[in-house]
Amino acid sequence: MGRRIVVIGGGAAGMMAAIQAAREGAAVTVYEKNDRVGKKILSTGNGRCNFSNEAMGVEFYRGSGTALLDGALSAFGVARTKAFFASLGMRIRERDGYLYPASDQASTVLDLLRYELDRLRVTVHTGETVRAFSFDKGKEKFLIRRQGKDLCYDAAILCCGGMAAPNTGSDGDGFRLAERFGHRIVRPVPALAALVCKESFYKQVAGVRCDAALTLRVEGQEAGKERGELQLTDYGLSGIPAFQLCRTAAYALLDKKPVTVRLSFLPDFDAMSCGSFFRERLSAHGGDEMDVFLTGIVNKKINHLLLKLSGIRETQRAEQVSPEAFRRLQELYLSLETVVTGTNGFDRAQVCAGGVDCREVTENLMSKKQPGLYFAGEILDIDGLCGGYNLQWAWSSGTVAGRAAARNP
Repeated sequence: MGRRIVVIGGGAAGMMAAIQAAREGAAVTVYEKNDRVGKKILSTGNGRCNFSNEAMGVEFYRGSGTALLDGALSAFGVARTKAFFASLGMRIRERDGYLYPASDQASTVLDLLRYELDRLRVTVHTGETVRAFSFDKGKEKFLIRRQGKDLCYDAAILCCGGMAAPNTGSDGDGFRLAERFGHRIVRPVPALAALVCKESFYKQVAGVRCDAALTLRVEGQEAGKERGELQLTDYGLSGIPAFQLCRTAAYALLDKKPVTVRLSFLPDFDAMSCGSFFRERLSAHGGDEMDVFLTGIVNKKINHLLLKLSGIRETQRAEQVSPEAFRRLQELYLSLETVVTGTNGFDRAQVCAGGVDCREVTENLMSKKQPGLYFAGEILDIDGLCGGYNLQWAWSSGTVAGRAAARNP
């Protein structure tokens, strides 16, 4: 008879760990605090589930687990992930390297995982939060107390997630369970979340989406650069480029360091080409009022904001604007500086950075402090960029942990 394995947490990593362990012949039980498994999967990729990405490597991840990433992605990378889901019956669609179910429904991914759990006869207990979890040294078994009885398992896999989107069940419980076994938790912060900024002018441009380049600065030094579709909100910066900078900004703010972002609304221009562009425009349209003169450069709301910040009236003719004011305006298009005061909280973050220190975990994702205890997914101090990287980590780490837990004597 196979080993008895308990998986705590029925999200993406937990379901994959359970499936892979069961395929190795283990008797697997999953405990999930929600009323159903995989709740968070349904919200990924705006409901379409961007489950992986053809461009894959450790450079798309952050945290203390580079060595773990190399091993997990080698053991179960993108090609094997595609083959796995295809074997379950899923057609796959690729868009610029981003991988989705052809149905464009996240429920497809979740349903196929659930069906496989059923086929493998994995026992799933939903609506149950594991609190009484320990290791009996005499029996050399992990114990979970359920309905007044101690249930024994040969190995345990913690897949409880981090703290992002707590309404889906990730509320830090897994960190507390890991700490019982002596594990250090790297301070969790929201990652892939919007940046909250100090300035009041954002209310004037709320709702605007535009191509922009963002340069994050911590204590005056460049700490990251991103470009993409920026979403301006009434409180600051959202969209993928802001999300990608969130982790670095959050840790800097946690350490009380000043954080700013420089925005370029003309990311294909430098100072010289921008100057030439405006000089040519002046020659052709110098008699236009500034409101008309700027039409077509970027979103009209941004034009109006930058005119106001540079002290130029919308009704002023372009040829009457002083060279100094024009230089200020150009600088604002290329490098508008904003002060970051915070990030959106865990309740609005896609991912949690921080978690179990990966230096305390072996390459097969077993605890160095407690043999037989494994980790997978977001509970570890590894988080990916936008683009399917966090789900790929769930599939890869779940596979490594599930197989190792089932095979180890």
